[in-house]
Amino acid sequence: MPEIFTHLRWQDVLDIGIIAFVVYRLIHMIKGTRAMQMIIGLVVVLMAYVLSQVLGLFTLNWILDNFLASVILVVIVIFQSDIRRALTQVGTTPLFGWADRIERGQALEEITKAVVALANKRVGGLIVLEREVGLNDYIEVGTPLDARVSGELLESVFLPRSPIHDGALVIRKGRMVVARCFLHLSVDPNLSREMGTRHRAAAGLTEETDAIAIVVSEEQGKISLVVGGRVSQGLDGPQLRSSLEKVFTG
Repeated sequence: MPEIFTHLRWQDVLDIGIIAFVVYRLIHMIKGTRAMQMIIGLVVVLMAYVLSQVLGLFTLNWILDNFLASVILVVIVIFQSDIRRALTQVGTTPLFGWADRIERGQALEEITKAVVALANKRVGGLIVLEREVGLNDYIEVGTPLDARVSGELLESVFLPRSPIHDGALVIRKGRMVVARCFLHLSVDPNLSREMGTRHRAAAGLTEETDAIAIVVSEEQGKISLVVGGRVSQGLDGPQLRSSLEKVFTG
């Protein structure tokens, strides 16, 4: 047996397990996001630094050495939105507790029904489902509703003749708390130029918080689900329902 195993303590195994879990969760959170691309860029810079030492490229080595000396500050600045979102997810719980699984299912069913109806009528809509991160900053400037989630009521909010059809509708713990909320638009350059204001508003909110947004395009009648700034387009009713259930139970 190798000597390393004879000196291995149970604390070492626990330590390795915790680090492995943290690294796994970090990779899972940044997978498919801008953060992953930036990390690849930092790895390239680090490799260039090592090569500059090996090849004796003193000027390049000096520049990279000064850059990497403040790499922690650079990482914080570059990943500030991703770090903020990751920290808010630590210790979070699902939107609904285990005792409320039936109520959760009913609410998601009503939301899906309303969204499909809006898509069929080509009526635009933006629905936000609050999770652990509070959205009070947005709710304070909206129009209060405080009503139980109902497909018919939800659909009526976005009809063109409704005085509160502009902006987003926010759902908190199974209740429609406020409508006509205006959100900050995403500045992500990777978003398709074909995406309108609703999609960019949904992406902007979900980049900064753990909220989930559902967008209905009035031009194409398509349904999109936005999670963590990532937009999944062209969903039908069953796909949306399944995706929502997976997000809240996963």
